[in-house]
Order: sequence, then structure tokens, then C-alpha cells
Amino acid sequence: MLKGIHPCLSPELLKTLAEMGHGDELVLADAHFPGHSINPRTLRADGVDIATLLEGIVPLFELDAYAPPLVMMAAVPGDELDPAVEQRYLRALRRHAPAAPTPERIDRFAFYERARRAFAVVMTGETAKYGNLLLKKGVTPLPANLQKQ
Repeated sequence: MLKGIHPCLSPELLKTLAEMGHGDELVLADAHFPGHSINPRTLRADGVDIATLLEGIVPLFELDAYAPPLVMMAAVPGDELDPAVEQRYLRALRRHAPAAPTPERIDRFAFYERARRAFAVVMTGETAKYGNLLLKKGVTPLPANLQKQ
């Protein structure tokens, strides 16, 4: 166990986050998402909801400042979104990234295509309908004590 690392983050997920570069995308997928058939780099976080994972990931993960860093699936025509899902995610995100924007919404099949090209997919225990969230990684700033003066 490491100090300052949320216990919901597995060693495999920490390694994946460290390997990602600027512009790489990570999908936090709900329990019903077809992660293993879409992306060969699929990790498991069974029993952990997405808001909890965000609490662990966002302090370690800079969101992209040059492209929409948050993407969620839009409702299929005739279906409805539960606004509480996005609100729950934004509360967790904004605790560590106060300027985090509202997620962009894209068509279901466009979301699947992004997931195919994503750096990794994390299968979670999230059961909320349309609960998938894509994070785009930004440039991690150098801590002040390590910057050249």
C-alpha cells in the first residue's frame, strides 16, 4: 500500500495511468459495457463505482486542456438520461479538478468507436444506465520544486 494513493486503484491501473501520454483516452465503463470485446487492454475494477474511481484517478491524472477531456454516451432516441449520474461524476471530478467541464455527449456507436481506440478500458461495478465516462489525458505539469529556476 502506498501513501496518498486511493485504495480503489489497483497496481495494474496505476501502471496504465503512468503509461498513458497526452491525448490518450481512458474509458471508465459501466458493468454492462462490452469492454473485453472492444478493446484488448481492458482492466477490471469490479465492485467499484465510477465516482469512487474518479476520486482515486483525478488527483493523479491531468485532464486535457486542448480538447474536450470528458465524454459520455448520449441517450438513444426515445430513451432518457438520469442527470444524477453526471452530477455524481462531476462532484467527484471537481473535488480535485475544480475547472473540469461538463462532459460532452456523443452517440452510442461513436462512443464504442472511441473505446476501441482508447488506451484502455476499465470495467467497473457501475450500474447506472449511460454511466460510461471517457477521460482524455492532458500534459502533467512539473511540480514547482522540480522546475528549473
